[in-house]
Amino acid sequence: MPDNLNRRQFVKGATTAAAAAGYVVKTGVALAQDAPSARVRVGVMGLSRGKSLALTFGGRSGVEVACAADVDINRAKAGGAAIEKAGGKAPEVVQDFRRILDNKDIDALVCAAPNHWHAPATILGCAAGKHVYVEKPCSHNPHEGELMIQAARKHNRAVQMGTQRRSSPSITEAMQLLWDGEIGRVYHANSWYGNARGPIGKGLAAPVPDFLQYDQWQGPAPRVAYYDNRIHYNWHWFWHWGNGELGNNGIHALDLCRWGLQVDYPNRVVSAGGRYRFDDDQQTPDTHNVAFEFEGKKSMAWDGMSCNRHRNDFVTFYGEDGAMSIDGGGNCTFYAGATDKVKKEVNGNKGDVEHIENFVAAIRNDKPLDLNQEILSGHKSTLLCHLGNIAHRTGRNLTCSTEDGHIIGDDKAMKLWQREYEPGWEPVV
Repeated sequence: MPDNLNRRQFVKGATTAAAAAGYVVKTGVALAQDAPSARVRVGVMGLSRGKSLALTFGGRSGVEVACAADVDINRAKAGGAAIEKAGGKAPEVVQDFRRILDNKDIDALVCAAPNHWHAPATILGCAAGKHVYVEKPCSHNPHEGELMIQAARKHNRAVQMGTQRRSSPSITEAMQLLWDGEIGRVYHANSWYGNARGPIGKGLAAPVPDFLQYDQWQGPAPRVAYYDNRIHYNWHWFWHWGNGELGNNGIHALDLCRWGLQVDYPNRVVSAGGRYRFDDDQQTPDTHNVAFEFEGKKSMAWDGMSCNRHRNDFVTFYGEDGAMSIDGGGNCTFYAGATDKVKKEVNGNKGDVEHIENFVAAIRNDKPLDLNQEILSGHKSTLLCHLGNIAHRTGRNLTCSTEDGHIIGDDKAMKLWQREYEPGWEPVV
């Protein structure tokens, strides 16, 4: 498979301290590598999606959620209480996730904060000797994804992106059937996402709520005033922090497309769409179509509708002898020829539990690369979202290098390859 790396010999022991984001992270971490039964302790950053992750981690044998961190102290306390109620030991509740990094007894950081924090927190986590489970998309911009790979390699850490369908038994089985020729040579994949999101209105500058550490929430992003219609969810629709629906939900489908087609970096990217439904503060498209071409006569496309959920398909692969569809729940159906006649079905799930168990096993067995969505693969899939957004924001078709995905012959587009940071918060590997 293109994403796999050869197992290299890793140096064991404590990691070296790293100066980043204006402070020094303490070194030393108790790695759970003595035996498969060894306890793994995790700290969770961001208690919206992170609460669900924390409960899944805490439900695994030998796994303890030791710290619950959220810049909103109310969410931090609610997350900690939910973890304790589920039968776990009451975690430490904090607003500053750096307490996780400083705790030498914590093995892994679970990053479920907003997108602009995903890469910087992962890089800091690796430097502090933590393994990292980072939510999708793994980065806010392409350059950060490259830095995450460097950090994982430098510090020999397991870094898993949270596209959980990579660990679904049913999808894994269906992918193998796909590669074994069940529908002949596969040449195209279509994917879709629909939702019925409403408007976010026109925000007003407002005082920061006393329960929120807004400076910590902004973290690596250049400072802007607090507005009343952005936190906790609508930041997704602002380029300063988010990646639109393509990065929010398109990443799941495009990752499956790339996995099934067995491709890495595209050579051409095309985008169409915009803000068509509501006149509000949102910057990212609510109607978005992106297409990618790859070497070997293969292509994929994504159709995203944030404000109309009429269509509910997920991913379909097209081959010379049929098609294969994957629904949102992980059930897979093979069709014969150019007809709708069902040839074979593989039923299963989305892989939420299996994905976390895969991450925990990599930590326990001291095999950082034995992950179903290791950061190199996660970066390749996330990059598709970034390239689609760059094509949209510049209004240009992109030509890309098949070696690393970099944009060729377009300096304006390449300016969006990375971002500016708040001084003192730049990610450093």
